[in-house]
Amino acid sequence: MFSGSIPALVTPFRDGAFAEEDFRALVEWQIEQGSAGLVPCGTTGEAATMPKDEHFQVVRACAEQARGRVPVLAGAGSNDTRVAIANVQAAKEAGADAVLMVPPYYNRPSQEGIFRHFEAIAKEAALPVVLYNVPGRTVTDIQPATMARIVQAFPSIFIGVKDATGALARVSEQRAGCGKDFIQLSGNDETALAFNAMGGTGCISVSANVAPKLCADFQAAWAAGDTARALDLHDRLYPLHLAMFTDASPGPVKYAVGRVRPGFPQEIRLPMTEASDASRAAVEAALAHAGLI
Repeated sequence: MFSGSIPALVTPFRDGAFAEEDFRALVEWQIEQGSAGLVPCGTTGEAATMPKDEHFQVVRACAEQARGRVPVLAGAGSNDTRVAIANVQAAKEAGADAVLMVPPYYNRPSQEGIFRHFEAIAKEAALPVVLYNVPGRTVTDIQPATMARIVQAFPSIFIGVKDATGALARVSEQRAGCGKDFIQLSGNDETALAFNAMGGTGCISVSANVAPKLCADFQAAWAAGDTARALDLHDRLYPLHLAMFTDASPGPVKYAVGRVRPGFPQEIRLPMTEASDASRAAVEAALAHAGLI
């Protein structure tokens, strides 16, 4: 269901409110440029500062604009198991094709607690689930053995993982434990080439917000076996991948989107802030290196 370049979409705001028209235009542009899927309301989309009604308004707008042309993978995680279950149902009602689900954050459950959290979700799941393992943000790590246990218990529900651990060896471990059909997507743009070489099939990308065609071409080149072109595109994009995190995200990426799509709103919700001058300079240099400005 999910492969290739899949942007973790930024969410535009105007005067503190969701700017739906700007968002729909962004979704349309992403599809036109070759993105293979869409992730609304992830970390980059500032889901942490959205009330539930607004969160699923964004998901609905994404699904309506996509109109089935590419799959929609909606952020739906929570550190409250009951809320996570309700979020899956809300994502289905909003038109999503699957949900992206972090393990419980802040609570810091044991590996048994992580398993039981996803077990409870699976028993009432209204959509397929892509696990999102990002210990740097959640302080909770789905260990490979636990991931294998989850997937083996509910193979029709847990179809893949967005792996943002940075531990490339896990691609092999997870393939061994979860099966060759288990979808593995990189959660880090800068290691997406190596991740694919280890057996991954794509990337849920921050940089694709800014350079959707280049990111899509990179993934297509790799899938076609054109490793030389994939490496060339990786080198062209690499400074951009790094620049996206020269300040707290999504400050740099929203600034970058505004540079390639003039007029795109730059508002960011507290506690996140706009990119610093140093970060903006890094973004400018990266955009020039990629040939985007």
